[in-house]
Amino acid sequence: MSGCGCNQESSCEDTKQKQNESKTDSCKIKDLATEESESSCCDNEVQQEPNPDEKDSCGSKQSNSCCGSDSITSPEKIRGSEDTATFISDYSIPKMDCSAEEQMVRMTLSSLVDVKSLVFDLPNRNLKVLHNGESNEITAKLEALGFGAKLNKTEAYENKEQAQEASTFLIPKMDCSAEEQMVRMALSPLHEVKGLSFDLSQRQLVVFHTNGINEITTKLEALGFGAKLVETVKATGELPETPDPTKQAKVLKLLLAINGVLFFIEFISGIIAASTGLIADSLDMFADAAVYGIALYAVGKAAKYQLKAAHFAGWIQLLLALIVIIDVVRRFMFGSEPESDLMIIIGFLALIANVTCLYLISGHRDGGAHMKASWIFSANDVIVNMGVILAGVLVAWTGSAYPDLIIGILVSLFVLNGARKILALK
Repeated sequence: MSGCGCNQESSCEDTKQKQNESKTDSCKIKDLATEESESSCCDNEVQQEPNPDEKDSCGSKQSNSCCGSDSITSPEKIRGSEDTATFISDYSIPKMDCSAEEQMVRMTLSSLVDVKSLVFDLPNRNLKVLHNGESNEITAKLEALGFGAKLNKTEAYENKEQAQEASTFLIPKMDCSAEEQMVRMALSPLHEVKGLSFDLSQRQLVVFHTNGINEITTKLEALGFGAKLVETVKATGELPETPDPTKQAKVLKLLLAINGVLFFIEFISGIIAASTGLIADSLDMFADAAVYGIALYAVGKAAKYQLKAAHFAGWIQLLLALIVIIDVVRRFMFGSEPESDLMIIIGFLALIANVTCLYLISGHRDGGAHMKASWIFSANDVIVNMGVILAGVLVAWTGSAYPDLIIGILVSLFVLNGARKILALK
């Protein structure tokens, strides 16, 4: 009788052979698993050397998988695997309403290596965080600031750079920087919009977006600038750079100051010179100052406050324009004697101011690539200033007040139309 407990020796040998084959196959599978585990070793950690005294059931030395973990997947390894996935987390932060608080958020999250980028929307108190791995640590950091941060959602981020679209719009009535600001304000609430590229000289706008072209078109058409979609193609190349908020705020403050000061100068000079042209042109300055002021105001305010401010400025603009129109009618009926010299001098001063504004804005648009003479002299503000100067020359030449009254009524109607556009903002 053999040690196998049977009388047939051949049967025992067959049984042993099958056991050895099974054991050998098991060892091969384990070796393969070990090789695959070793091939995924962490970049930043040294592979742990095997213990020479330890042997596995196959009779070979046991080799730990890389990064110091064994063949069973550890929580650390799971977390490392998740880190390769990118997520985007959306936060509402009610008390984050100015650039100083934005900087505090940036400093707080700067220590987290998993945070890849931050997208701030101060008017709507919103923050989007592009990050690797879980959002728990990010949420804890934001909550510790005491700004009322709340996580809305976290979802897997898909890089849609290749799928992004570029839609070109022709906007015939967008011919000055103030109207550009109105377009920016109208599209700012749309998260689908990734970038804007303006060409005021050609009255064109290129919108880089992921989807939602219908909503973008609706927003632009509501402005009353005659916006028309020309084409939508797949976006290629890099998106236009987002303006630096700090630099943009400085430019807006300069624009606001220039237009605000010229409004008072022209308005007072128009009264002194008995010129409706100067008074009407001062309202055009006021209209631009109002738009720049609203854009600056919107930096730290929610969209609804931005809209209220825009409507408030629009009503003031409408009221002043109506007053000037009534004054023009009065002067037609009872006569006036405008001072042509003062009209020409102040008109030139306003022209210089508007050209300066256009230069300041163009300096922040692709390094000044869009600073073209055709663009400058096609801007409505510049045309209005030249109209006032021409009216002053005609008054001096003919001795009649009609050139001043005509330019006054034309500019007033232009300002009225601008007020209508602002009040049409939804």
